[in-house]
Amino acid sequence: MEEQEKRGRRKTEEPKEEYTGKSSGEWKERVIQIRRVTKVVKGGKKLSFRAVVVVGDGNGSVGIGCGKSSEVIGAIQKAVIDARKAHIKVPIFKKTIPHPISAKAGAGKVLLKPASEGTGVIAGGSARSVLELAGIENILCKSLGSDSPLNAARATIKALSELRLFNDVAKERGLTLQEMLNWYNVS
Repeated sequence: MEEQEKRGRRKTEEPKEEYTGKSSGEWKERVIQIRRVTKVVKGGKKLSFRAVVVVGDGNGSVGIGCGKSSEVIGAIQKAVIDARKAHIKVPIFKKTIPHPISAKAGAGKVLLKPASEGTGVIAGGSARSVLELAGIENILCKSLGSDSPLNAARATIKALSELRLFNDVAKERGLTLQEMLNWYNVS
């Protein structure tokens, strides 16, 4: 009787949606979604699994991958390999992002805004996983449109890849950072 109660408690304590896998080296893995998919073939239906995984080092590098296999573990491994190949470098400015940005992937749209110190990561679902593994500590995020975790994660990655630091923009314009930031004070 006690063993059944312990088993019941363990099941409720484990997170349903997120699974944090082993981190090899500095990379951390987080499974966003595991789906059972079927393909209709001549002899009937062929069953396989699709896994969506986010991989990040917590220091500005993050990637998302999707893998498909006849077993769950194989799908996760393929997704991790795919995510490491497609990782991006995120510019982080004072533990947040340099400027507000929005991006769209499929029917999913994501709006990201920088936040002040102590705000934390205010985001939901797969966007939260992407932002946490990227190493961003203070940010506001709103996911619009699609409820698909894959589209929300891809839109978040797209938005983070389009961010630019003030120094880079000043160099492109041929100005110093001080001139660019104080353009309205010129009399």
